[in-house]
Amino acid sequence: MISIKINDLKFLVKPGISILEACKYIGITIPRFCYHETLSIAGNCRMCLVELEGLEKPVASCLTEISEGTSVYTDSAFVKKARENVVETLLLNHPLDCPICDQAGECDLQDQTKSFGSDYSRFFFNKRGVEDKECGPLIKTIMTRCIHCTRCVRFGSEVAGIDFLGTLNRGTSTEIGSYVSKFFDSEISGNVIDLCPVGALTSKPYGFKARPWELRVSESIDLTDSTGSNIYVNFKESEIFRVLPKSNEDINEHIISDKSRFSYDANNNNRIKNLFEFQNKKDKFKTINWTSFFTQIDLILDDKNKNFNITINEDIGFENLEFLKKITRFNKNIHINSLKGNVKTNNFYSYGLTDKINVIESCNSVAFIFSVNPKLECSVINTRLRTKYRNSLLSLVGLNQSFSYNIPTKFINLNLSKSLKIFEGKYNFFSRICINSESPLVLISDSFGKRGINTGEILSYLKLHFDTIKIIKINENSNTESLHFSNIRNIVKKYNTDLSNLMCINLDDTYDFRKKFLKLKNNIIWLNSHGSNFASKVKLIVPVLSEFEDERIYLNLEQRPQKTYKIFNSFFDSRNIKTILLSAFENNNIDNNSLHSKFLYEMIENPLLFDGLNNNFSFLCYGDKKSYNTINYLYKYPTKSNIEDFYCSNKSTKNSKIMQQSSQYLRRISSNFR
Repeated sequence: MISIKINDLKFLVKPGISILEACKYIGITIPRFCYHETLSIAGNCRMCLVELEGLEKPVASCLTEISEGTSVYTDSAFVKKARENVVETLLLNHPLDCPICDQAGECDLQDQTKSFGSDYSRFFFNKRGVEDKECGPLIKTIMTRCIHCTRCVRFGSEVAGIDFLGTLNRGTSTEIGSYVSKFFDSEISGNVIDLCPVGALTSKPYGFKARPWELRVSESIDLTDSTGSNIYVNFKESEIFRVLPKSNEDINEHIISDKSRFSYDANNNNRIKNLFEFQNKKDKFKTINWTSFFTQIDLILDDKNKNFNITINEDIGFENLEFLKKITRFNKNIHINSLKGNVKTNNFYSYGLTDKINVIESCNSVAFIFSVNPKLECSVINTRLRTKYRNSLLSLVGLNQSFSYNIPTKFINLNLSKSLKIFEGKYNFFSRICINSESPLVLISDSFGKRGINTGEILSYLKLHFDTIKIIKINENSNTESLHFSNIRNIVKKYNTDLSNLMCINLDDTYDFRKKFLKLKNNIIWLNSHGSNFASKVKLIVPVLSEFEDERIYLNLEQRPQKTYKIFNSFFDSRNIKTILLSAFENNNIDNNSLHSKFLYEMIENPLLFDGLNNNFSFLCYGDKKSYNTINYLYKYPTKSNIEDFYCSNKSTKNSKIMQQSSQYLRRISSNFR
C-alpha cells in the first residue's frame, strides 16, 4: 500500500492503479465518458481531468498512474473550468434533440452538462451532420449524437470478438461506423446500447415508446439459456418495454445476451386467452369455462384401465416439477416424462460433478469445448472465456465439428469414444496439453441424452482420469438441472405405444415433439402460455401463466437456485400450472408442501449459502468404466452443438417478432452472393 493525498486528505491505496480507480475505491466519483471497467483505456474524452500538485496542466485520471506521495485535486476551480471546456467542445456538433432522444433521462452527457456545462455557447457555425449506420433490427443509430468515446469499438473488438465498428476519417471528419453496412452479427451486440453514454446507439424496438421515468422496474432472471442471467424488467401497465442487465459478478457480471434483452415481446405475442375444446373439422374450437374443463379431466381419470401421460417442459419451474412427481405416487396410471429428461436414474439426485461459473477465472492453460458451441448456447459464459483468453495464455481445443468462433481454437473432429481417449493419454499432441495442465477446463453439452447416453457417466469418466479437472455443463434449457434433481425421465417407449391420454405442459412445438405425438388421435390436452400449429389439432387448449406472471424457482447450469417474480396479473383466463393440477387431482389429497423448495428459497434469499457449497468427488455415483463401455458403441457420430439458430432456440424466442426478424437478417447475410 502507498500513501497519497486526494483533496488534502490522506489515503492508503494499492500501487499500480490509475487515479480514477483509486478515487473509485475511496468513494469519489470522477466524471468520464470513454472509460469503462471492462474495456481497455482509451483516454480520448478528457472528461476525467484532475489537477496534480506541481503540474501546470490537468491530467487524465484514467491514464495517470498513482505513485507514493501523489497529491490530487478533483474538485478545484481549475478542474471545474477544464471540465467545462471539455463539455463545451463535446457540444459543438451535438444536436439539441433531447426531447425526442430515447436516451433522455439516462444520458451521461446530460448529467455532466448539468454539473459542469456553461449556460451559453460561443460556437456560432453550422453543426456537422453524420449519416446514420444500419446495424440490423436491434440497434438504432443516430450518429450525429456520437461523441467518439469509442466504447462501442472497443467492446466489439475486445469483448464480442467482432470488428464491426471502427473509427473512420480524421480530424473534424471523424465518425464511428462499420466499414460495410450490414447486420451486427454478435450474440451480445445489444450491450453497446448500455455502454453508449449518449443517444447515438439505442434500442430499435424501444424507440419512441416510453420514457424511463414512466416505467416500473422488477427483478427477474433470463430463461432463454441455462446461465440464469440476472435482469431488470421495465414495464408499464401490462406491457414490457425493455429488459436491462442486473449486475451479478457470480453469473453474468453486467452483460446479457440479445435473446434475453429483446425476446420480451413474446409475452404478448401468440398468447392463449381462453379455454377451447375441439368440436369438429368444420366448427373447429369452442370456448369453454374452467368447470367444464375439470369435469372432463375427472372423466378421463376415472378410467383406471387407461394411462394418463403428462409430458412437460422443464421451464415450468422447480416446484411444479416436484408436485408432478408427487402425483405419480398416488396414481400408477399417471406417468410424468420429458423430451429432455434423464436417460436412467432411480432417485432424486444432483450431479455433484460440475463446477461453478467462476472456475473460468482460475483456468490458466487449456479449455476443451466438448459437443458445445458456447457462442450460441451460452454467450455470457463465452464472454467470460474470451476475457480469460485475452488476459492469459489460454489454449482452446474443440472436440466437435468446427464452427465459426470468436476465440482462436484448435478443432479435432472425433466421436465420443475417440474424444475421451484424449483424457486417457492416447493422443500425443492433445493429451500432452491436457496432462501438462494443472486443472484443465471442460465445457460439455447435455446433447448426449438425445442419443441415449447419460451425461453423468461421461462426467464421472472425466473425473476418474483427472480429479483436478474443472467441468461446466451447459444445458439447452433454463431449468434442466431441476429435471435431474426431480428425476423426470425421458419419454419411455412403452408408455408411448399404449398412450390413451396425453397432457402437454409448456412444450415447445419442435420436430422431435411432432414426430412422437402428431399421429396420436386420443385425448390430447395442451397446457401452454402460447399457441402453436400442433395446438390446433388437440382436444383441449388451456392457458397458463408465463414466467413474467408467476413466481417460479429455477436451477441454472451450476445448480444455483433463483426465482422469477410476478410482474403482471393473469393474462385473461390464464392460471398457475400448480393451481390447475391441484384442482385436477384434488381427490388424491396431495401434500402441497415441499421441503426442497424451502431450502432453495433460503439460498435465494441468502446467496452466500450457495457460495459455501462445494461439489465433492465423493458424491460420484457413475464411476464404473465397464458401464460406460457398454453404451459407448451407440455413439459413432461426431459430436455437435445443440443450437443452430441462436435467435430461435426455444418457445419464447420463437414467439418473439424481434427474434424472428433477427433470424431473417442472419440467414440473409449467410446466403450466397451477398
